[in-house]
Amino acid sequence: MTSGFGLIVRFTLHGEEAAEAFDALVERTLTGIQTQEPGTLAYVVHTVEDDPNARIFYELYEDRAAFDRHERMDHTRHFLSEREQHIQSLEVTFMQPMSSAGTVLG
Repeated sequence: MTSGFGLIVRFTLHGEEAAEAFDALVERTLTGIQTQEPGTLAYVVHTVEDDPNARIFYELYEDRAAFDRHERMDHTRHFLSEREQHIQSLEVTFMQPMSSAGTVLG
């Protein structure tokens, strides 16, 4: 049976300076995710070709409870409050796995 809980977040940033500050904030947040969140299976940040002010996050968690724990972490709460000054808009898509291949989901 396939399990997991995922989401995609698309951020549109205010401009080049905002993008640089946002990227630095993301790097600090990733440190906390890597060291304190065993239930986070993947947290991948992408730039977008031909759109330097866009970032797309792909987040995959063991289950909804792991996502909820992620949201309560100090580093995540800091990111959520600080990101507002850098973003013009955001779009969140929550996903449930339908099928998978590979080792991330079993």
